[in-house]
Amino acid sequence: MDCPYNLASNRQARMLADLSLVGCYNLSVMGEEQRSRSLLESAKRNLKEMAFFGLTEFQRKTQYLFERTFHMRFISPFTQFNSTRAAGVEVEPETQQRIRELNVLDMELYEYARDLFLQRFQYSRQQEHREARRRRQQERRRLLRGRLQWMRQEEEELAWGQEENSTGGDYMGNVERWRR
Repeated sequence: MDCPYNLASNRQARMLADLSLVGCYNLSVMGEEQRSRSLLESAKRNLKEMAFFGLTEFQRKTQYLFERTFHMRFISPFTQFNSTRAAGVEVEPETQQRIRELNVLDMELYEYARDLFLQRFQYSRQQEHREARRRRQQERRRLLRGRLQWMRQEEEELAWGQEENSTGGDYMGNVERWRR
């Protein structure tokens, strides 16, 4: 952490950003604050333009978004593991604070990614519900059309039967008249 050239600091922001905007690794092109803001904004923009990304702590939601985005289905659901070996490691509060300071861009990028991920998940769920509602409405319309068609057929058959009976009645009446 004491090395000023440690590439582990803010690694995710750097990996997602367009480094050409800040002169790659030439630190003399612009001031540190401007460089940091440019890197972060570029990383956020690039993340937003990605068709898909997932977050480890949301395995099921990540799988859902992947399947919806790429129209593919996994054979089995992702498994969510919330405990890791790292969770059991004691890190001094001062060290934690120093890590946060060295990775302030990554932390802000993560918060942005988390919000964006949850928005995409929510949007996808709403879209899925709208599609399901539309399919149910179409099915109801199809059933209703079938029922109306069946009712028309019944009416036609009933009308044809009444017509037949009235014709038959007329015929029988005529037969009776002819016998007299």
